[in-house]
Amino acid sequence: MSDLIAKTAIDRRLAEIVTPTIEGLGFELVRIRLMGGKIRTLQIMADRPDGGIEVEDCAKISTAVSAILDVEDPIEDNYTLEVSSPGIDRPLTRLKDFDMWADYEARVETTELIDGRRRFKGFLRGTEANEILIEIEEGGEIVTIGLDFEWLSDAKLILTDDLIAEMLRQKKASGAFNEADFDEVQTSEGGDEDDAPETQPTRH
Repeated sequence: MSDLIAKTAIDRRLAEIVTPTIEGLGFELVRIRLMGGKIRTLQIMADRPDGGIEVEDCAKISTAVSAILDVEDPIEDNYTLEVSSPGIDRPLTRLKDFDMWADYEARVETTELIDGRRRFKGFLRGTEANEILIEIEEGGEIVTIGLDFEWLSDAKLILTDDLIAEMLRQKKASGAFNEADFDEVQTSEGGDEDDAPETQPTRH
């Protein structure tokens, strides 16, 4: 499993537990993080294979995941469960995400220095074998470079007008568009997707 989905050993263990349940409901795990604090927070980000998860879907996942976690009991302390969509400026955690969001702008970070840098910003240009392609400005020129997917430590779409327009187009095409989508856009403009889970937390 990619480090982008689950970074730590406990995240990977939790991913192993919840992934079959999430996939059994017809969704995919995008990212999972167990966060610290007075009461720990388990953040689960999920989506449909072709995109378009709704608030009701997040609630369904939350109920099912909560039940399996109660049985497995992998977290010793009390915690809060948050299940959300990836949001507009979504994290890119799977190789296919870089094909799905080709031609949109993203920020990418690598674990190791690549030509003296770890951070790259530019337009995604799909994938080639196990490399993600990103078009960046280097030395005053526009070049497309390939980065091994396994090198990535973080990758996220950048919120742009084009990205917002595409999200709204997809919503309209699926018939799921409503006024709340404008609120979602405002939320994403105001902060990271982790700041606004789409379902109310469940305490264990």
